[in-house]
Amino acid sequence: MTTQVEHEVTLTPAAAQKVRALLTQENSDETLRLRVAVQPGGCSGLIYQLYFDERVLDGDAIRDFDGVEVIVDKMSVPYLAGATIDFADTIEKQGFTIDNPNAGNSCACGQSFH
Repeated sequence: MTTQVEHEVTLTPAAAQKVRALLTQENSDETLRLRVAVQPGGCSGLIYQLYFDERVLDGDAIRDFDGVEVIVDKMSVPYLAGATIDFADTIEKQGFTIDNPNAGNSCACGQSFH
């Protein structure tokens, strides 16, 4: 029996609500989860990726936020430890944001970090 590992990423209630709304729009027969990953790229060296995924891979860490499962792959777990994912919907800004205490430097666009 495999023990499920949890990650240290937090999904705010506003972000969880938006993810649930997006999942409802997807209207998929698959069980979709929010996958958060760190990939090489961007102007600062690493970029965040947020997308829906029906797969759970070996080594994935999972946490449930009131019915929204968030998956982080084993390579991304240390880069995202303590990170908070939020969603803003104001006149000035709309979209998901990631507040990551592990990001030493980030670029002006806010999409990549080092």
